Amino acid sequence: MIIEFRGWRCRVARLRYPNGRIALQLLTADEDAAPVATATVNVPEVPLAADEVLIKDYAENTGILAVLVQVGIVAPTGRVVPVGFVQAPVCRLLIDLPVESGPHPAPGQA
Repeated sequence: MIIEFRGWRCRVARLRYPNGRIALQLLTADEDAAPVATATVNVPEVPLAADEVLIKDYAENTGILAVLVQVGIVAPTGRVVPVGFVQAPVCRLLIDLPVESGPHPAPGQA
């Protein structure tokens, strides 16, 4: 699925953080598949269901939640968790993206 975020045509890749949680990364839709943004943040001490993610919708990622909801990739649960001085919405992953191999986002990387 191709989406647009901040002027970039991207595909959404499902990776895993080192603790096994879901990581969503936006990669350019061309053959280079260069990283554009990591849509999730990993906070290991926050309990999440197996199909839930924390969306990083702040700083350089502002607006990413609206895009992911609009195209039907995630749905907000109504819960938020503190991440430093901001909050991250807890979302349920709505589509079954295959887990890709590749570089894992660093622990806590947003």
